[in-house]
Amino acid sequence: MRLVESPWLYRCRMDVSAAPSEIRNWLLDPASLTGRLRAVCAGRFNVEVLAQRWSLPRSCEALELGVPPGRYGLVRQVYLRCDRQAWVFARTIIPAATLRGPERRLAHLKARPLGGVLFTNSTLKRVRVTIERLVPGDSLYATATRGTGYSPQVIWGRRSLFLINGKVLMVSEYFLPGIPPCKR
Repeated sequence: MRLVESPWLYRCRMDVSAAPSEIRNWLLDPASLTGRLRAVCAGRFNVEVLAQRWSLPRSCEALELGVPPGRYGLVRQVYLRCDRQAWVFARTIIPAATLRGPERRLAHLKARPLGGVLFTNSTLKRVRVTIERLVPGDSLYATATRGTGYSPQVIWGRRSLFLINGKVLMVSEYFLPGIPPCKR
């Protein structure tokens, strides 16, 4: 099976109304996902780091970040869990230039949630959000579902481009089956 990158909804003229109603508020929520998940999780919330290493971003990620093809970035992939159940698969891309100065601490989060660092920084700006669907065969689908016991036909997610102290980074969050509806 050939793995491909899924198209962004704005490129194929779909909108968030195609997402199931119980996921829509998660996709559109401008607040810290970590904060929202902690508020909803009645049990133990934690971050499980699946991988963190220097890697080439996917071509669509490099394009969104504005980095030249072939440039490595720090890629972090995690599950956000409530009581050991994976609710969100998140993938962060941080270009090397962003990890200079105070932002170098972003490379040393370990199992701390990224949102806890980002949303306490007064310079943080979310520049753009795009909506994505992962389907079986997509290059991230297998990673997002590995070891979860899930095999949904579609996984809805959002990709946020942030500036922190004027430096760019990207966070993609994919909402897995079992996540409760987001109440605003």
